[in-house]
Amino acid sequence: MTEMVSIDVVIDEKYREPHVDIYTESRTEQVERIVYAIEHVSNEYYPPVMAKDEEKTFLISQRDVFRIRKEGRQILLETEDAEHVVKSTLARLEVFLDTERFFRISQSEIINLYKVKCFDVSIYGTIEVEFDNGTKTWASRRYVKMLREKLKDMNCL
Repeated sequence: MTEMVSIDVVIDEKYREPHVDIYTESRTEQVERIVYAIEHVSNEYYPPVMAKDEEKTFLISQRDVFRIRKEGRQILLETEDAEHVVKSTLARLEVFLDTERFFRISQSEIINLYKVKCFDVSIYGTIEVEFDNGTKTWASRRYVKMLREKLKDMNCL
């Protein structure tokens, strides 16, 4: 028989959004069900993004997205280890993306702030963005002021 789950709720002003940590000896079926339940509730507000890769269609969780960018006539969604084509526009995607997590840095790119390793603000007029997977991109000058404000709101600057 499965043991009851111990749950502690800690109220702390430094967390703007709920944060969940699961401590366990091993990844069991019970742990998988807990993760699924939490993701299911979160996905009701922030649905996965539908993307294609050759003949397959994927539903990609917003938390797995590093960036979404326009390249030529295609919209590409980048995850840790793959790129997928999205049949939408950046403007349509922005409507249902989590605004705490995603931010437009140029006319052709939206980034996941939670996947950013660092920002280099020393480049003249732009901000270089380096992701956890080593990929780099730049915020256009038009979006630098708004990005700085967002980072200040997140206590990052």
